Amino acid sequence: MRKEKVYISQETVKRLSLYLRNLRRLEKEGVRVICSDRISELLDVSPAQFRKDLSYFGEFGKRGVGYEIRRLIEELEDILGVNKQWKIVLIGVGRLGSALLRFEGFSKFNLKIELAFDIDKRKIGKVINGVKIEDVQRLTERVKEEGVKVGLISTPPQVAQEIADRLIEGGIKGIMNFAPVTLKIPEDVFITNVDMACELERVIFFLNNEGKVKTDSKLLS
Repeated sequence: MRKEKVYISQETVKRLSLYLRNLRRLEKEGVRVICSDRISELLDVSPAQFRKDLSYFGEFGKRGVGYEIRRLIEELEDILGVNKQWKIVLIGVGRLGSALLRFEGFSKFNLKIELAFDIDKRKIGKVINGVKIEDVQRLTERVKEEGVKVGLISTPPQVAQEIADRLIEGGIKGIMNFAPVTLKIPEDVFITNVDMACELERVIFFLNNEGKVKTDSKLLS
């Protein structure tokens, strides 16, 4: 993999994740070698786009032969960082937070919710899917103790910024924010916002304006 810093768009990272997911499925089906044209058919992405996405990180295929699926899977796992385990801290154990704690899909990507926090005294001390809910007052301290680098915020919007600040103070470098609010964070901390209501509004907008507006609705384009 290349060592120098290069600009990688978030759309490219999303595509890499989808490449990995589909390559794993193909391997389970017994496919051992695949060409970029075949991948483009499966994922609705051009062969040129597929090769460009991979080119940021090196050369993986053989001209006239294609890509060895097992090697490509291993390379993508390394690029995405899912070949090692990442600890996660969750703040806010309401309906969404509880669902995230019970979500089994994290383990497929070597992700594990190690810590969970809430302000509600009735929830503190309870165990969900093997994770004990702790008092949010100990958030920064416990994040430092466990060396956690990834945080999930599923709190009410009015406290989300304070929680983000405390996470960053504890050493968090990546945040997934489910609170419907824009957070201010340092440049060296990566944040992604998951606003389900906003995403649904986008879908409804294009349904409501069908025939009036045009957009590229495909992720892999």
